[in-house]
Amino acid sequence: MPDRAILVTGAAGFIGLHVTQRLLAEGHRVVGIDSLNDYYDPALKHARLALLASNPRFTFVRLDLADRVATAALFARHRFPFVIHLAAQAGVRYSIDNPHAYVDANLQGFVNVLEGCRHNGCRHLVYASSSSVYGANTKVPFSVSDKTDRPISLYAASKKANELMAHSYSHLFDLPTTGLRFFTVYGPWGRPDMAYFIFTKAILAGTAIRLFNHGDMRRDFTYIDDLTQVISRLIERIPARSTEAAPAKVYNVGNHSPAQLLRLVDILEQAIGRPAIRELLPMQPGDVRETFADVDDLMRDTGFRPDTPLARGIGEFVAWYRDYYRQ
Repeated sequence: MPDRAILVTGAAGFIGLHVTQRLLAEGHRVVGIDSLNDYYDPALKHARLALLASNPRFTFVRLDLADRVATAALFARHRFPFVIHLAAQAGVRYSIDNPHAYVDANLQGFVNVLEGCRHNGCRHLVYASSSSVYGANTKVPFSVSDKTDRPISLYAASKKANELMAHSYSHLFDLPTTGLRFFTVYGPWGRPDMAYFIFTKAILAGTAIRLFNHGDMRRDFTYIDDLTQVISRLIERIPARSTEAAPAKVYNVGNHSPAQLLRLVDILEQAIGRPAIRELLPMQPGDVRETFADVDDLMRDTGFRPDTPLARGIGEFVAWYRDYYRQ
């Protein structure tokens, strides 16, 4: 791999932290950028950055990717050979009340990344998509060949738009791109707006957890170390143009093993050593009942599939949570 640094956007985020740590451990230099917004507690983002800051091969730049001029200048200065784009405005429910945040971060920010890659010799852009693009699909498991034209949240629509935007740049400018549809990624240093994080906090505090659709939900939970393994293997697996297709790929990244939400609660109770107070509620707008990843393409092309058992991954998260919050 060239000596020039790899760019990781969203480096202060949950996935960004772990991806950056893996790249540094593999001996790469990394430039990490993040806007450090207040969607959730910025102190957690600063704590993640503190883990990275001691490594001399890591450089942090505070930057909002929606800033076209600053983003263009960063790309021109570093001419990154590889870009891992993880920065985004996350959250399905938040998008219902805050649509402009998704336009700014997920659309404007993404086109600025594409332009930076296009004009500065990027060899491969790997970017985060989401299982939410499957929307109202009912056929399971979800396959990358399934139609994804029925999003049920603006967040999902923005992620599908990213896939389309990336493909257009691959087609027009021979920019190799790989999109990763993440399925409920969890683990230490996770996002406080995720269900497993919220449930852990509530169980330890003795307050009720809210189980939507009366707990009748299934999610394909993906442990963070499995995801970083996938990204590490894909960075230099650069899509090639063929006579039929642009140099663009999309993969599912999931465990291919959905778990009931009530099963997650049971595992958390066992890991924490306390019972949960359960409040059963109707389905929330924008939610889907089940996610289930078909990862045959991923396995074929990388020789790897996520397989960390949920009980083991949740145990790691709970241990981190107790240590970080001193509980």
